[in-house]
Amino acid sequence: MLQQIYPSVAHDYSYELNKDFQFAAAHYVPSEDAGKCRQMHGHTYYANVTVAGDELDRSGFLVNFAIIKRLIHDRFDHSLLNDDTESFSDELPERFPTTEVVARTIAELVQSYLDGTANRPHVVQVFLRETPTSYCLYRPKRKAAVNDER
Repeated sequence: MLQQIYPSVAHDYSYELNKDFQFAAAHYVPSEDAGKCRQMHGHTYYANVTVAGDELDRSGFLVNFAIIKRLIHDRFDHSLLNDDTESFSDELPERFPTTEVVARTIAELVQSYLDGTANRPHVVQVFLRETPTSYCLYRPKRKAAVNDER
């Protein structure tokens, strides 16, 4: 994968980690308004996940790069995204496997893992390129801090 510069997201965390990876997947968008995208077709998606936080884990990582890739690549590579009914739906437009929804889903899957870690970093951006000329940025809204008494 060639080095690429991604739009950056402003945050006040001490550490920021970026992981690039790609996966090949097919999909279709089950909407009358989707035009040619209503037909099943495939892409080689290029993704960049940006994770930020203030604490490193016991290995000195914000999160291990390999875990981010494994969470997404192993799930979606060489698949029909529409078949992943835990992530996508043919009935609910907010869960159609569009580039926007796939980017949001990547953020949700990675964040779900991160929420179970001791240092609890945050996904702050997902960049997802679907074609050489089309991409999407997804930036999760930052949740209000919760006073966590442990």
